[in-house]
Amino acid sequence: MSRIVVTTLGTLGDLHPMIAIALELRQRGHDVVFVTHKEYQSKIEALKFEFHRMRPDFTALDNPEEMARMMDLKTGQEYMVRQWANPNLRQMYTDLLNVAKTADFIFSGEGVIATPLVAEKLKMRWASSAMVPMSFFSAYDLSVLAPFPALANLYRFGLTVNRGIVTFAKFVSNSWAEPIRQLRRELGLSPLKGNPLIDSKFSPYLVVALFSSVLAKPQPDWAANTVVAGFTFYDGTQGKAELTPELKEFLDAGEPPIVFTLGSAAVMDAGNFYQESIQAAKRLNRRAVLLIGNNTPPENLSADIVAVKYVPYSQIFPQACAIVHHGGIGTTAQALRAGRPTLIMPYSHDQPDNAARVERLGTSRTIPRKQYFASRVAKELCELLENPSYATKASEVGHIIQAENGVSAASDAIEKQLQAV
Repeated sequence: MSRIVVTTLGTLGDLHPMIAIALELRQRGHDVVFVTHKEYQSKIEALKFEFHRMRPDFTALDNPEEMARMMDLKTGQEYMVRQWANPNLRQMYTDLLNVAKTADFIFSGEGVIATPLVAEKLKMRWASSAMVPMSFFSAYDLSVLAPFPALANLYRFGLTVNRGIVTFAKFVSNSWAEPIRQLRRELGLSPLKGNPLIDSKFSPYLVVALFSSVLAKPQPDWAANTVVAGFTFYDGTQGKAELTPELKEFLDAGEPPIVFTLGSAAVMDAGNFYQESIQAAKRLNRRAVLLIGNNTPPENLSADIVAVKYVPYSQIFPQACAIVHHGGIGTTAQALRAGRPTLIMPYSHDQPDNAARVERLGTSRTIPRKQYFASRVAKELCELLENPSYATKASEVGHIIQAENGVSAASDAIEKQLQAV
């Protein structure tokens, strides 16, 4: 069988979908090797995958100030490209190249900006992934841009205006891609037309959309070789883990709680989220579970509110009456699959667009981060919980996603490419 390099950068929301596919590919007999942040080495090796470090290191996982810069609504995306990825582009290229030399195929997260260069240099087939609809930046289905949310008000004016917005976004980020162009010249690769971060980031062979079609359907300006596989789920349990006795006892002792979480990255820049959430739950006289990561447990908890570091979403979300989160795609996917209404407080990157899409589904409401105060949160949650249409629609969408098999569809698409290698 084939030796496949799986490479990705970013949070657990980026890593876990790739792990899900890697497990399936290994089950099918392929030799799968991971090339990613050193911070994930123990997690990858615990699953008995071969691991290789790829820079940049994800030091923000232990640095709240750096994580806050990465998650900034206006400048987070630019910071990650220009101050984090670009300065490490040559190391990223070298790290990936050294492993890919002995492989048959690369399956890449789109944040790995060195993958197209490595694949072209080695003349290898490869597949890219798209974790969110925003990845395609379609003029036919425009996304909410975190730095320029007001542009969403112009989308109703039609395709010509939308194409102008796409052109504007390409112009704004064009200079960010200069290190890619420079390295291509040094490697003797042919020049690219347009913006490498938008126009040519995807594989010419296969693009695997790792989100459900309920969020977005293929558009005329998507890559022609795109397969919408669906969400691929992995949270370290695969349905085998059990809740702690203490949490299980809490859940069994009363009505389903509201679950408040900020994922694996935003949780490091929590601000007032947990304190305001506690007060909102008290205003509503509702039970609550706070997933707080490594934050200090709040002091003003009541008997109806518990705080825990981590619980696999697949275990806790189905037991909630509603879920409040930041809009990361991994958390969004788990909440949709659980069939529960959500209140989303987006930070940056794809999160405002994810929030807008699930709101259009009728399963969710959105609250700006600057307006996350107990009174407003309680009001939004009251609407979610007392208007039965949210629960009904969330259940309908949940059943659709539960019936999908993104892991199998993605693996089938990759194996089809392997037959052509």
